[in-house]
Amino acid sequence: MMKILISLLISSVIYGATIKVGVLAPEGTTWAKNLKKMAKEIKKATKKKVKIKIFFGGAQGDEPDVLRKIRVGQLHGGIFTGKTLGEINGDVRVMELPFTFYDDNKKARSVLDKMTPTFNKKFEQAKFKNLGFFEIGNVYFVSKNETANLAALKGQKIWAWEGDKLVESMIESMNLISVPLPLPDVLSSLSTGIIDAAYAPPLGILSLQWNTKVSYLIDFPLSYSIGAFLIGEKAWKKISPENQKIVLDISKKYIAKVNEGNDKDNKDAMSAMKTSGINFLEFPKEDLAKGKELREQVVGKLMGTLFSKETYAQFTKELK
Repeated sequence: MMKILISLLISSVIYGATIKVGVLAPEGTTWAKNLKKMAKEIKKATKKKVKIKIFFGGAQGDEPDVLRKIRVGQLHGGIFTGKTLGEINGDVRVMELPFTFYDDNKKARSVLDKMTPTFNKKFEQAKFKNLGFFEIGNVYFVSKNETANLAALKGQKIWAWEGDKLVESMIESMNLISVPLPLPDVLSSLSTGIIDAAYAPPLGILSLQWNTKVSYLIDFPLSYSIGAFLIGEKAWKKISPENQKIVLDISKKYIAKVNEGNDKDNKDAMSAMKTSGINFLEFPKEDLAKGKELREQVVGKLMGTLFSKETYAQFTKELK
């Protein structure tokens, strides 16, 4: 009898899992709707052996808080943007280097697909399983003050996500003033004048309500932003191989739906900001030409510290 009880206990530990996931995306968004459907389908397909409980809207804190909670076992997974992904696997940040893809999202998607096996291997080395990449969208600068060219940005207090080495390096290379802050502090900091400018994809600008505090948007994509759905290795290993495949297949389907929705939502957000009266500014061509030079400066600072020379070489090859 004791052997049977022990066997049942071990089976429940190995083959059953409730995965608690922290997400910044608020309820009611395309993200939330599809993630809820994904969780429901996974629960049904695995006959309730895998349950995904998602905490939306930053209920578990900012991304660094979610990562810390995963590492101490309070959470099991999270959907992270590039900054936090870089803390786990710095190589993934090559995708977000400024002035790389401009508005060629098709090329960005192609390069991401080719780089995914390399990135996933590095995530596994860091004891995480990547269920898939999200295309968050092109990143734009928004500001309270008119900034019609690069020179006008000088003197502006620009938000830098606290701990984001890539953004800090970019702002430093442009000889601009950075103000490191956690993401939840950006809205109030725009209100009080602690910062004058910030950056995000259009949907982020709108959903975080930054559009209510700024008057200008630089109509030029600074970089391509990605995210990923990561599960900690310990939690992942509690799922049977058969159910792991089910989770991966269903996640892939719904991540694709989120990405399709993001593309539409970002376009709609741009239209909404134009309608609301935000002024769209275009930088002169000579300033845009400086982008490649700035990019090389950022690469020089971060290669070997944030991302490896080998991964950057592969990335450069895939860009051609």
